[in-house]
Amino acid sequence: QVQLVESGGGLVQAGGSLRLSCAASGRTFSNYGWFRQAPGKEREFVAAIKWRGDMLFYGDSVKGRFTISRNNAKNTVYLQMNSLRPEDTAAYYCAAHSGPLTASIATEYTYWGQGTQVIVSS
Repeated sequence: QVQLVESGGGLVQAGGSLRLSCAASGRTFSNYGWFRQAPGKEREFVAAIKWRGDMLFYGDSVKGRFTISRNNAKNTVYLQMNSLRPEDTAAYYCAAHSGPLTASIATEYTYWGQGTQVIVSS
């Protein structure tokens, strides 16, 4: 059974940092990604990483501030978020699929975690 479990969310002041983790179990996919969804808005692509290799892919709104990484030995994907802004406030979701790395639409992802909330105060 595939499971993706996010952790690391919380409340942080603008300009601060948080690191989200996504623990994966059950099977390995080619690509893992992070999405976020604010109240009343559509789910937005944040970043993606290949499980093997060096390829990364970021959404325009987080380039230069967020970094996606992985630890294959721990079956964990991370999202380091720096220089956080109030507009980064959202529920953050980990997802997985085996299609192209550049897939950035939520429906292209097969499995999802339950989400972790990030609140950035001004």
